Amino acid sequence: MSSSVKALVSEQEWQVRVDLAACYRIVAHYGWDDLVFTHISARVPGPEHHFLINPYGLLFEEVTASNLVKVDLEGNIVMDTTHNINPAGFTIHSAVHEAREDAQCVMHLHTSAGVALSTLKNGLEAYSQQSLFPLASLAYHDYEGVALNPDEKVRLVADLADKHFMILRNHGLLTCSESVADAFLYMFLLQRACEIQLQAQATGQPLISIPKPILDGIQAQAKQVTRSVGGALAWPGILRKLDRVNPGYDE
Repeated sequence: MSSSVKALVSEQEWQVRVDLAACYRIVAHYGWDDLVFTHISARVPGPEHHFLINPYGLLFEEVTASNLVKVDLEGNIVMDTTHNINPAGFTIHSAVHEAREDAQCVMHLHTSAGVALSTLKNGLEAYSQQSLFPLASLAYHDYEGVALNPDEKVRLVADLADKHFMILRNHGLLTCSESVADAFLYMFLLQRACEIQLQAQATGQPLISIPKPILDGIQAQAKQVTRSVGGALAWPGILRKLDRVNPGYDE
């Protein structure tokens, strides 16, 4: 099947498919998946506003470059497939892709640490170096129920604005960026910041926050900070790891 799909798409689209499938696999490797109920999407290169998303019903560890589903912004499947998509996933991802030309990849996860932190009134705190990167470009969106209402798209996009990290209250985490590699690294940092904060708070001991001048300095340079994280630096190593522990994503 992979050879037939590869023959039907551009070289650029195939590369995006490989990277996106790898992203699903590495999320599963870290235990950040939620059975079949969260999503990572990527824009297909070209003038059409088409994007790729996971086949509904497959585990993240089963996603491959060829079984990703290609859809348009209205949710229509635009390439023959035996799979469907999750309508809630389409609502969130299509909103961001439509509003943000730079959002080539959108990740949305329900990790335990992410959901737990999303319930905290004060949200993410400046307790760790890892937290500084999300805090430099962080938005929040209040919970409105399962994301099936198209009207929520307007409010979600307004809340996200030009940020790269989002905490969806009572729901989970979201990152977006110009590449799969960067969106994954942003999620890695946000997830790690959530884990560190929850573990620190669980000690019950007084906590030391990073001084406000340091945080303000990073927030003032938000675009430079988030763009210089360097997802592409870590991505080849991630692909090598997958080749060892869960090969087949590129089929």
